[in-house]
Parts: sequence; C-alpha cells; structure tokens
Amino acid sequence: MNNITNSIISSIIFGLIGIILLVFGYWFFDKVLTRIDFNQELKDKNMAVAIVIAGFMIAIGIIISGVVA
Repeated sequence: MNNITNSIISSIIFGLIGIILLVFGYWFFDKVLTRIDFNQELKDKNMAVAIVIAGFMIAIGIIISGVVA
C-alpha cells in the first residue's frame, strides 16, 4: 500500500474511534453523571438541555481530537 492509502485508512479508523468515544461519553454523561433524562427533555423541546448537550459534545470532541492526534 502506498502512503495515501495508509493515511486514508488511518483517518477512517481514528474517525470511527472518535465517534465511538463521543457516543460513549454522551451515554456516560446522560446515564451516570446526571439524573436528567436528556432524550425526554429533547423530545419536550427543552432548548437549554440541547445547548448543554451541544457544548458537551464539542468539548468531548476537542478532548478526543487532542488525544487521538
């Protein structure tokens, strides 16, 4: 394999690892750290909860990108 193919495969693998870690982080935050049912709050269109979740996902994404890179 050439260098470009290795780079593409590495990007896909690290991208998938990052997505898995982000989903796990969301689950952990939702089920373990808080007593709020985020899914129900989102169904009730609670904008404050949506902003908190967005901020959390951005923060976890930044942390994961720093660790994986």
